Amino acid sequence: MASSLSRETLHSWPKAELHCHLDGSLRLSTMLDLAKQQGKIGLLPSDHEDGLREILKQVDDSETLEAYLRWFQYSIPLMQTPGALSRIAYELVEDNAKENVRYLEVRYAPIIATKEGLTLEQINDAVLDGLKRAEQDFDIRTGLIICGLRDRFESASLRQAELAVAYKGRGVIGFDLAGGEAGNPPKHHLHAFYHARNNLLNLTIHAGESWGPDSIQQALFYCGAHRIGHGITLPKDPELTQYFVDHQIPLEICPTSNVQTHVVESFEKHPIRDLVDAGVPVTVNTDNRLFSRTTITDELHRIHTRSNITVDELREIALNGFRYAFLPWQEKQELLADVTAALPQPASAETPVW
Repeated sequence: MASSLSRETLHSWPKAELHCHLDGSLRLSTMLDLAKQQGKIGLLPSDHEDGLREILKQVDDSETLEAYLRWFQYSIPLMQTPGALSRIAYELVEDNAKENVRYLEVRYAPIIATKEGLTLEQINDAVLDGLKRAEQDFDIRTGLIICGLRDRFESASLRQAELAVAYKGRGVIGFDLAGGEAGNPPKHHLHAFYHARNNLLNLTIHAGESWGPDSIQQALFYCGAHRIGHGITLPKDPELTQYFVDHQIPLEICPTSNVQTHVVESFEKHPIRDLVDAGVPVTVNTDNRLFSRTTITDELHRIHTRSNITVDELREIALNGFRYAFLPWQEKQELLADVTAALPQPASAETPVW
């Protein structure tokens, strides 16, 4: 590699995060604090941070995506009160702001927080409260994406799509479909996506993470996705890959998560290199800051040092996070102008920056 960047340099870059799950991004200290407050400390596999930190290393041994998702059994029970939801959302924004993330899209399925009697509206209000308070305190913008869950009945997805539409213009910017792919194709949730699309919501769908390109194709052509979450099996279908290039459809890639779930063998063999070479618009994201024990800075540094992504390519990937944000066009252009000016110029510019 002609030149390389330190993690500290990447930390200073302005960044965007488009694929971050609220329920997978709690602070360890907050998990313990909430568990004690709620009398649920026995639900956690350890009652102190060092113990939890050590146990979380086992996430790397998840044999499948579904095994990885089972780790959420430790976070979701703690997210059943408005105070907890607002706090978790606030802290997630604060943590991102500390590493110079300028724009953050947070996603979650409100239905996960209904176990103790909260309504979907109470849940969403609490999360939005945390996001908005943090926006006022830190130099960062946020948007909320509501997820349907592919292993639930379509009626549940439709109800959450209705919620997303009801909060359009009030902090909710999009609708998603998440959860284990095996046996749960996107087309089983058509009515939910029709409702969201018919009400002009932005759409992103988890597809092609642990299933093949047919899942991606369904997300695009049955459900109308504007972005694809993960999408790492796309290179298996050259014709579909070319379609993504021709129409500049972006992928929300989460490298560490992909390695942990063993949908790719290693960072060195991650298909992000092939996708960049093909011309597919790529964004890089954390997926779950807690369970993947990562930050957006770490993700960029790993693909740079281990996936052979050059400095100039890394800059384009960082800019893609803003280019493909679910923001109104004019707002996006203004934000892009600001962050482009703050980033080093590419190596091909007249004045070298490295």
